[in-house]
Amino acid sequence: MTLLRKPVILAYWLVAAVLFFGTMGIVFFWTPEESTMGVIQKIFYFHLPVAINTFLACATVFAAAIGYLLTRDAWWDDLAAASAKIAVLLATGTLLTGMLWAHGAWGVWWTWSPRLTFSFMLWLLYVVYLLVRSSIDSPQRRAVVSAVYGLVAFLDVPLVYLSARLLPDIHPGNIALAPEMKLTLAACFVPITLVAFGLMLTQFEVYRRNRAIARQHESEEQTHAFPLKLKVSAA
Repeated sequence: MTLLRKPVILAYWLVAAVLFFGTMGIVFFWTPEESTMGVIQKIFYFHLPVAINTFLACATVFAAAIGYLLTRDAWWDDLAAASAKIAVLLATGTLLTGMLWAHGAWGVWWTWSPRLTFSFMLWLLYVVYLLVRSSIDSPQRRAVVSAVYGLVAFLDVPLVYLSARLLPDIHPGNIALAPEMKLTLAACFVPITLVAFGLMLTQFEVYRRNRAIARQHESEEQTHAFPLKLKVSAA
């Protein structure tokens, strides 16, 4: 099974890389420039897919938190932890691409508009999530606290989405796209989603492997401690 998995994983990342660089070519050499913002608008084709995948990663943390609280199965806790790490990575990408876009289009790197503020809060919430996990030694307590925190942190996701639509904001609520632009945007979602899913799955497997190793070490320590107890009792 392991021998079969390695070629599959390699093929997965090869396809993701080919599609990513292929869509970059489409963005910069085929897609027309937006009339108002010019070439800087092309960041949008990466910014939006990364932002949506950030929401999906946060939603996975939310779903996994519910799964853990209902079942107390560590599988869900590992999924939540892996998804939170990728959520932070994607949220960082969202903020950076947004800042580049804002500076090129409006001449400012940052402004505390509603959407940008809630987006920064989202990044900060999941950074704190990871810090909270690392600060708790007990696996059971860490899983419970992280699950509850993950449920609360997700409340910021709808605020990010709705802020530009319900509140005055520098961020555009809707962008009119030509048919070629819509096709390019749809194409960019594919490799970015593949990369996000692949990173999440890879991180999840790391957590599962680390948990299995920890359980093995715990079992070995108990096995070694049992004969010692017998000797003490005999004495």
